[in-house]
Amino acid sequence: MVDLFESAGLDKGGVRPLADRLRPAAIADVVGQDHLLGPDGVLARMLETRSLGSLIFWGPPGTGKTTVARLLADATDLHFEQISAIFTGVGDLRKVFEAARARRIGGRGTVLFVDEIHRFNRAQQDGFLPVMEDGTVTLVGATTENPSFELNAALLSRAHVLTFHSLDDEAVARLLTRAEEAEGRALPLDETARASLVRMADGDGRSALTLAEDVWRAARGGEVFDAERLQAMIQRRAPVYDKSRDGHYNLISALHKSIRGSDPNAALYWFCRMLDGGEDPLFLARRLIRMAVEDIGLADPQALVQANAARDAYQMLGSPEGELALAQSVVYLATAPKSNGVYTAYKAALRSAKQNGSLPPPKHILNAPTKLMKTEGYGAGYAYDHDAPDAFSGQDYFPQSLGREVYYDPPDRGFEREIRKRLDYWERLRRSRRGEG
Repeated sequence: MVDLFESAGLDKGGVRPLADRLRPAAIADVVGQDHLLGPDGVLARMLETRSLGSLIFWGPPGTGKTTVARLLADATDLHFEQISAIFTGVGDLRKVFEAARARRIGGRGTVLFVDEIHRFNRAQQDGFLPVMEDGTVTLVGATTENPSFELNAALLSRAHVLTFHSLDDEAVARLLTRAEEAEGRALPLDETARASLVRMADGDGRSALTLAEDVWRAARGGEVFDAERLQAMIQRRAPVYDKSRDGHYNLISALHKSIRGSDPNAALYWFCRMLDGGEDPLFLARRLIRMAVEDIGLADPQALVQANAARDAYQMLGSPEGELALAQSVVYLATAPKSNGVYTAYKAALRSAKQNGSLPPPKHILNAPTKLMKTEGYGAGYAYDHDAPDAFSGQDYFPQSLGREVYYDPPDRGFEREIRKRLDYWERLRRSRRGEG
């Protein structure tokens, strides 16, 4: 039966995308993954022993995961079988496993490459365990998502996770040079446009070659693009950012750490990266409010006011004007004095409340609305602070069996400097009024 690809001639040297034609034919041709394939890389050592174990390749698109899996199978003389979790069901997996068993009986092993393996549910992932354990297949799974979150612990325990890195500018430039050699012509770009094209690829080798093809298609005879013309001709690549997965959590972590580290420039960069990727501005507004109370707190009480005001301003103005209010909040929080005093105090008090059970308050601070409660000692000895000198009685408010605890110990910075002075003053008064010197 002749399929559409055969009838079109695509199976016999028909028109193929540049990225497919330049797919590396040897391990040495792979660019950008020297930490795995270099002389001391994990995969290089496996190839030296010609012993391949099950692997999980974790990394962004266009970094060579599929290509490396295929080359590993060739180098170890194993049959290469490729499936995608998007299009493969349980019945398809059974057929693949049966074919691998028959192949094994015939004396040849199988590398089963599973693209987007994280898209299999937990039960489907468990289905790989028996064939991995008995050697029916050597599994190589590829995922763009964090395996720790997306894959079963049982599957991870039977496979070695290897991280693929985005291609750096040098690696992308090498791919473009290879493309020019394969095409027998130079890219019609000046120096600034070539550098711009490398940046547009965003570390994705496949994207770099696709963009190169777009440039050749767009250029007229003798035309050479500068960076501005290139941008207008092929537009720009959509930012690599998945609002529900790893990219989302990585970038919000980068924003949070930049604000905590008092770097307004880095904080603005990550903030804009998330906006540019389509993040909901109100999600960012909520996170800024959290940062105001977690990392600044009472070192600058206005931080929370600013963060809330920025959220309100965004809700009033909408996009795109409202984002400026959020950017102002980012800069304010990044440049504010930092303290996690309240944050750590809250966690310590919560831990104490959980660990010590239902301790009753001391009776002297309980109301006594009935005679029985007065007889029981409720309210006895309570000192009304407003009647005391300095409006401070120095009495204890903790449960008697717990004793006095110190959760909040403010650092000597920002507004908390004044709070520390006040707390130190009260503590001296408390000690003097209890005869402790």
